[in-house]
Amino acid sequence: MLREKNLLSIIVPVFNEEESITETVRRLLALRDKLSQEVDVELVFVDDGSKDRSLSLLRSIAEQTVCVKIISFSRNFGHQIAITAGIDLAAGDYVAVIDADLQDPPELIADMYRMALTGFDVIYGKRRSRAGETVFKKATAAAFYRLLNYMCEIDIPSDTGDFRLMSRKVVEAFKQLRERHRFVRGMVPWLGYKAAPLEYDRAERFAGETKYPFRKMLAFATNAILSFSSKPLTLAIRLGFLTIFTGISGGIYMLYLKLFMNTPIPGLTAVLLSIVVFSGVQILLIGVVGEYIARIFEEIKGRPLYLVAETINI
Repeated sequence: MLREKNLLSIIVPVFNEEESITETVRRLLALRDKLSQEVDVELVFVDDGSKDRSLSLLRSIAEQTVCVKIISFSRNFGHQIAITAGIDLAAGDYVAVIDADLQDPPELIADMYRMALTGFDVIYGKRRSRAGETVFKKATAAAFYRLLNYMCEIDIPSDTGDFRLMSRKVVEAFKQLRERHRFVRGMVPWLGYKAAPLEYDRAERFAGETKYPFRKMLAFATNAILSFSSKPLTLAIRLGFLTIFTGISGGIYMLYLKLFMNTPIPGLTAVLLSIVVFSGVQILLIGVVGEYIARIFEEIKGRPLYLVAETINI
């Protein structure tokens, strides 16, 4: 059926956001009213196995507002998978992604949509500032993006997240990427297409606690690097050669001391220390290789990325 106006789908992954979900819906519905003359809007909430009242609150809203659509997972599959499910089922000519914590202002989606109409396929939010975050988190985030771009063969915009808007062409291309270990903010640039940034100041969380503490951020960063680069394996080979060179050089030096300088060679302590250090290096390198093998194992099993328990208004 032909539509008189474009349809804009706004994907909102949700995990234990009962304190902010009502305000998130209110602001998104206000945005929908604001854009009503330009584009039709649907709101697609993906509940990622929430344990609080997030899903029940969304159900109550969806019963009264048909443009609010819900996808509920059978369990928690993860933030990046929730974004993927929303993109899979979104019907829009343009698809935006935004988190439910209101750190990224929903009102900016209107600006993203208008920028897209000028000829861009991807508009991504680029953070000028990050309110409410510690100096440590800001520093580690900056270091992560620099390291990621060094490791990867594609250019992943720095100081960005999953807050972005994509054309239908990009969405259809994205849906062909079905790997399990997903890093959406790297997968979209990998597709190519014409992209532009929209700079903004990121706000504090509206309520609740971050779903990405340091442990999860470290795992997320590791996943990003392993998903988009084989350089850790190359660095492992180089480290192996450096270790061999160091060992040979040390052996030649000690032989020189023994034959020509008549100098006593350091004994058991040095030998034990060398064994401990090089054993640690070996274990580390085996771990790096093991991470890549584990990903192969996960992929060849061919399990679905997610399982849907229920849908509402879809």
